[in-house]
Amino acid sequence: MNEKFDLAIVGATGAVGEAMREVLEARKFPVGKLHLLASERSAGTRLQYCGKSVQVENLADFDFSQVQLGLFSPGGAVSAQYAPQAAKAGCIVIDNTSHFRRDKDIPLVVPEINPQRIADYTSKGIIANPNCSTIQMLLALFPLHRAVGIKRINVATYQAVSGAGASALKELAAQTANLLNAKPLETDVFLQQIAFNVLPQIGDIQENGYSLEEMKMAWETQKILEDASIQVNASCVRVPVFYGHSEAVHIETDQAISAAEARKLIAKMPGVKVIDDQGLTPVTHAAGKDPVFVSRIREDHSLAGTDNEGKGLSLWVVSDNIRKGAALNSVQIAEQLVKLL
Repeated sequence: MNEKFDLAIVGATGAVGEAMREVLEARKFPVGKLHLLASERSAGTRLQYCGKSVQVENLADFDFSQVQLGLFSPGGAVSAQYAPQAAKAGCIVIDNTSHFRRDKDIPLVVPEINPQRIADYTSKGIIANPNCSTIQMLLALFPLHRAVGIKRINVATYQAVSGAGASALKELAAQTANLLNAKPLETDVFLQQIAFNVLPQIGDIQENGYSLEEMKMAWETQKILEDASIQVNASCVRVPVFYGHSEAVHIETDQAISAAEARKLIAKMPGVKVIDDQGLTPVTHAAGKDPVFVSRIREDHSLAGTDNEGKGLSLWVVSDNIRKGAALNSVQIAEQLVKLL
């Protein structure tokens, strides 16, 4: 690929923005001129890209007609305002926030699963990046759904604080240090103490009693797999881990499948690694890495002797939520997109 593309990163000073720069550089994406955009408060800051110092520009003043591509991760309200403006100026937006994911005219893409939907960007000039928890779960489950069909997913997530942004990382670090030194505890990002604690709610509670994060996993799964019949029951929990989401996933399938057969199918899935190590953890195995890791693939023993015997599996899935869950998935979309331009 000889052609280069001018590109803007919106939310460049955040945790995902930093990872986007790292992934673009590591994968040698054909960047022409790179524009790093953030709020007026961060404008003037200098960040590194490919050994060069790049000055952060004020998002509010930027002319998006200067770039072909925009990687957005600034928060939903900011994307809601600026992504349509960027698209109108001719910049194709890949948005990491949840704002556009349920829009029927905007593709929601995991490149290993539904790359054909990238071409649908022409409708509004925007492609949505799914929720990090949805991405890692579906990468593990897609080969099973393709082979035997998935009727129902029960999932409990254990989500790192980096999913709430750079300020959440600082809050966990500060609270941990203060608690260990018998100093007063301060909370800002989270409503309750996160250090040495777990918070059983991510996002606002909806009318049905589920949190927004939990409902995102249901809505997004059905949209990405293009199957509204798949039932998703999620419980999403914030845990005091810096990077790396974990998921305990339990599925019911249309056809019987053994754990051994499932392991072979999942192991062949691009972007996924099956690790036969019962100690698979987000910190040890996933943090700073690109793949989604899967272990503890086992048959649901509670279905033995029932009509659904052999049609249930349980597995453990971990992934770096900032890498594959955000930055890497966005760059992979961009890599496929530029082939269409």
